[in-house]
Amino acid sequence: MNEANLALVGFMGTGKSSVGRILARKTGRTLVDVDQRIEEKDGRSIPEIFETDGEARFRAIEKEVILEASRGRSQVITTGGGAVVDPENMAALKGGGLVVALTAVPETVYRRVKDSRNRPLLKVGDVYAEIRKLMEIRKPFYDKADYQFATDGRTAPQVARMILETLKDKL
Repeated sequence: MNEANLALVGFMGTGKSSVGRILARKTGRTLVDVDQRIEEKDGRSIPEIFETDGEARFRAIEKEVILEASRGRSQVITTGGGAVVDPENMAALKGGGLVVALTAVPETVYRRVKDSRNRPLLKVGDVYAEIRKLMEIRKPFYDKADYQFATDGRTAPQVARMILETLKDKL
């Protein structure tokens, strides 16, 4: 087995966590959930970090965690939706292995996240409009991934299978 990491990036609600768990299990790699590591490192939930210290503090912790995780080997790393906006994060993830972006259209993302209470960036009046705006801003960053897979109308196991089939010679 290749020791390169497999990092999943993409907008919230595209399935990074679910697909990442499946990929880790099927490849025998260690799962590194960046958001979970942030909460462990800081001792607070992500919504609490946002509320108390703001997004800038959250992004600083996120960068530390990504840089640390990227130094590991044989991992599946799942990131938060905005992680790739920082060029150092993307460089670290690419330096450690392959970067796969999971995508979905705004309508799909909205359906998947509209009832979530753990998404600080969606604490706005018009959630759908905010999703469209953030997706537009972040698209050029997701486009820098090595591979992209659309998750619309697909289950996490289906997406994981597509990724494994496409990358079978690289993992």
